[in-house]
Amino acid sequence: MNHLLCGLAANPALPPELVDRLLVFALEEARADPGSEFADELLHDLADRADLRHQQVRELAAHSDTMARYLAYKGTLDAADVDPGSAPNAAVALLDERRGRPEWAGLLATHPDSGIRWKLASCPGLPQDAVDLLAADPDPDVVEELALWTDSPVTARLALHPAPRVRLAAAANPATPLEAVITLAQDPELTLNWALSQRTDLPQTLYARLAADPLPGVRATYASNPGIGQELVGVLAADPEDRVRRALAEHPHVPLDLLAELTVGHRAEWSLRPRIAAATPAELAELAASPHAAVRMLVAQRRDLPADLRDALAVDPDVSVVRAVAPHPGLSEELLRDMIARHGVQVLSRVAANPDASGALLELVTRHRPGVRGALKAVAEHARATGPALLACLADRTARPLAAAHRALPPEAITELLADEDPWVAQTAAANPSLPPAVMARLSP
Repeated sequence: MNHLLCGLAANPALPPELVDRLLVFALEEARADPGSEFADELLHDLADRADLRHQQVRELAAHSDTMARYLAYKGTLDAADVDPGSAPNAAVALLDERRGRPEWAGLLATHPDSGIRWKLASCPGLPQDAVDLLAADPDPDVVEELALWTDSPVTARLALHPAPRVRLAAAANPATPLEAVITLAQDPELTLNWALSQRTDLPQTLYARLAADPLPGVRATYASNPGIGQELVGVLAADPEDRVRRALAEHPHVPLDLLAELTVGHRAEWSLRPRIAAATPAELAELAASPHAAVRMLVAQRRDLPADLRDALAVDPDVSVVRAVAPHPGLSEELLRDMIARHGVQVLSRVAANPDASGALLELVTRHRPGVRGALKAVAEHARATGPALLACLADRTARPLAAAHRALPPEAITELLADEDPWVAQTAAANPSLPPAVMARLSP
């Protein structure tokens, strides 16, 4: 029964009076057994609701500082509802979200719990007095966290800190002045191979030194860094390690001809590359005319292609290209059905993921033999799935909980799933907004 109550607590259609009853029940359970995992899950499911009244939010926050922190990060708890003395975690969460009161920072920077100070150190926009307190903190973990995240000018000072790990954290912080970073690059105590990988403002000579690291993982990290120039891009394109060359394809300014060269020969399908995402219509058309299917597939990953280019890729002779373009919005029913007719199980899941797929087409997908588990999952999650399509999805173990959550599933089927042998399926059914109100009332404590 517990899992059904958790599902009910998450049901967006639960009537207000039943939300009240569940909240009272959950708080009583938590008080009776503070270590109860069920009570904790139930309270969190209730906390996730979008229809809670302010008083209900306050009741949940009063349960524990941990719950108050959760509500703060969700955006439902305000500064007026928090006392930093009794709920320091919630106060830090609000500061982290830039919704806390600035005067809290100085108080929390001297909190006896170093865990509170450590979390505070990563909050953005702290007042300078709090930053100075944290920079002088006796716990090096706190100072290191500050050095890594603060956008305060204190980073220049922390780059001179006696602890190597603090200096290393300062080097990784994009707010640390470039001059200080260049000085740190000469520090014999520091190994900066990973630390500078996210900085985009380093001199090319320094990038060249870092990208020559013997570890392929380090070289791969720098290969995708937008700060490296074309000369170094050319060097990394000849790297003997495949992972480095694949990472270079993520560089937003990699030349298109080089990107095509990097792509050809790889059997794995590629996701959308930054350079392709920024390509002009003329560049896309040129790439789509490539004799290499791997290059045409890169274009097919875009979801805003001109209609003529999109439709041309939909009838591409290579199945990898068709798979890539199949989820593209705007494809006609005729083209989607043609994909299935030509390529069958190879494109079934991708066609089912198309947002414009009709209910009739989704039913066709569920009837296809042989079936494809991934296609049934896609149907079960599709906004246009029909009752018959969803009923077919219930036969598959992985699609079953997804179908149980779909509001188009017939109410009688949802009700039957409450007794499913899989507790997760039953819980998901209890959370379905199409569950009849009378059944909701029957389940409520």
